[in-house]
Amino acid sequence: MDGKEFRVKGKEVVDYIVDYLETIRERRVFPDKKPGYIKDQIPDSAPIDGEKWDDIFKDVESIVMPGVTHWQSPHMHAYFPALNSYPSMLGEMLTNAINCLGFTWASSPACTELEMVVMNWLGKMIGLPEEFLHRKGGSGGGVIQATSECTLISLLAGRYVAIKMYTDLFPDATKHEINGKLVAYCSDQAHSSVEKAALIGLVTLRYIETDENFSMRGQDLLKAVKEDRENGLIPFWVCATLGTTGSCSFDNLEEITEVCYKELLWCHVDAAYAGSAFICPEFRVWLKGIKKADSIAFNPSKWLMVHFDCTAMVKNSSALHGAFNVNPLYLTHEYSGLAIDYMHWQIPLSKRFRSLKLWFVIRNYGITGLQEHIRKGVLLAEKFESLIRRDCRFEIPAKRYLGLVVFRLVGDNVITETLWKKLNSRGRIHCVPASLKGKYVIRFTVTSPRTTLDDIVADWKEIVRVTDEVLREREQVYSRSKVPLGETKEKNENFGTSLLLSNSPMSPRIVNGSFAAVYDQGDVLADFSRILRLRKDAQDSPAMRRRIRGILMSGKQFSLDSRLDLFHGIEPVFDKSDDRKLGNLPVVEDSNENEDKSSSPSGKELFGLQNQSKWSKIVYLYSRGCFLLLLPYNFLENNFDAYAETLEPRIRSKSVDHDMEPLTIKNCLEVKTVCSKCGHLVNGRVHEGEN
Repeated sequence: MDGKEFRVKGKEVVDYIVDYLETIRERRVFPDKKPGYIKDQIPDSAPIDGEKWDDIFKDVESIVMPGVTHWQSPHMHAYFPALNSYPSMLGEMLTNAINCLGFTWASSPACTELEMVVMNWLGKMIGLPEEFLHRKGGSGGGVIQATSECTLISLLAGRYVAIKMYTDLFPDATKHEINGKLVAYCSDQAHSSVEKAALIGLVTLRYIETDENFSMRGQDLLKAVKEDRENGLIPFWVCATLGTTGSCSFDNLEEITEVCYKELLWCHVDAAYAGSAFICPEFRVWLKGIKKADSIAFNPSKWLMVHFDCTAMVKNSSALHGAFNVNPLYLTHEYSGLAIDYMHWQIPLSKRFRSLKLWFVIRNYGITGLQEHIRKGVLLAEKFESLIRRDCRFEIPAKRYLGLVVFRLVGDNVITETLWKKLNSRGRIHCVPASLKGKYVIRFTVTSPRTTLDDIVADWKEIVRVTDEVLREREQVYSRSKVPLGETKEKNENFGTSLLLSNSPMSPRIVNGSFAAVYDQGDVLADFSRILRLRKDAQDSPAMRRRIRGILMSGKQFSLDSRLDLFHGIEPVFDKSDDRKLGNLPVVEDSNENEDKSSSPSGKELFGLQNQSKWSKIVYLYSRGCFLLLLPYNFLENNFDAYAETLEPRIRSKSVDHDMEPLTIKNCLEVKTVCSKCGHLVNGRVHEGEN
């Protein structure tokens, strides 16, 4: 491509960019692609011969755009803003054309000096003290660099100061010994970049628990510092967050800087998102105490209409020089030591001409234009908050600050997580979750300058629609239609019609238990037994024998406790040497007489299983009003004949003076005419002398 073609194609790209941004509202904000989706659409190897520009550019829409998360969309509410603007894009185009590497003043004087001026502009716009600005004879100033890098260079600068101080106090101590005892502090709501900085800096990081407003307080920090000093550690650095990622909460900067000042700790302020809002005087209340801080970082690309890059402001640039000063001969120049060389203020050597786009944006919008943009975002967030508070199904677990609202459905974390996943999967809006002291919340940030009140209302309606769907599905899972008792058998022919659970003998409650009749888990019997603590071997005591005998012959309904006693009484006792050999049960007195049992039903006939196919599930054997047994079917299949013998007729002792009737489980469940003295069945007629 030559200059002539670039003029034509460049204009086409500009037209495409404008069309993309002006119609971005119509695009799906969150893509529905899976990892690796591009690999199948482009060749594995680079082309041997060059391709035409038109062929290249058409792949942007067909291959790239379907997998793009559209951060400039008015329906993008995830993370924090990552904005751009037309002046910023023009500045970036010019920066790319110049493409200088401003590691020293001499490598590109304009790159260094414009950054110094623009950083002073920013510092004054947000109300920083003069100690943070570039000024003659001062040690403060600002540098533009990547987001997480700002936290890291601050920690490394603080580490340099601490090691230097302690080596002066203890000359025999090595730098490695001192570094091994260094402790940094931040709140439990701080950004993950703080943890990463501590990992790279090889120092211990201690989290301070926040208060009910998710704010780190001075007294809690001081307590932790004193504990660590008593344990022989060296506190050296604190990160105070103004606008946390989870809820945009604010640490108490005034209290924290006071502790740091008295305890000789480096205090770094992370205001990545909220820092831009400080151009509005009404939001500077959270900056109280900044005079005693050592460094502050905020990100104009989050809210000031500038492309991605971060900003760091420091009071003590000599600490940066000490931490990063590497000055080979080939990088020296005649003004070394007189002019700023930004390579000593950062980790990378090279530096892009980043200040150009910031210069364009501030001049084009002006302070009032940027203030208007910030206030509009806050106002829209307030509107969204009011919509949430009108719906009692939602709650806002943290106070709204600036343009971020956190909300959740009332209830457990699972339902809120389900809502979030469904919202993102539909692709109409995009949010991310957070955890606030164990509560799962959805973050809703007003990000795009194109967002209007109509967009906020539309997004709320989408949330309501998905919420209705989630709650409806949850209701279907947790609530089942009531089935009449008479129809339960028809709906599930393999199992009993109901469970009768009684808190007291005279107040039974019918519960449809057919839904719990079949389980695939093989260990459900063991788990159930542990819960109910059923006895494996019934105690053969006279009291138990009399109790069970009364239950079987009374014909009345008893409580669940009584029916468990019945279970204990009729449960077979196995000989450990032969698991098929069954012992006698202490249900009734045994008879020495040989009785004819040919007319009695067999065990399989008793349960109606003689024609059933082999079951692979676990069977709950229960019937009307009586909790019978809980046995796995493979046990029944292998031991059924022997087990059924224990449930077949057993004969009362010879002391009974009227007609005897076979005693079975089936008979126990039927209310029959009984003798009022001994409780024996009288074969359908009342014994003489009884009413």
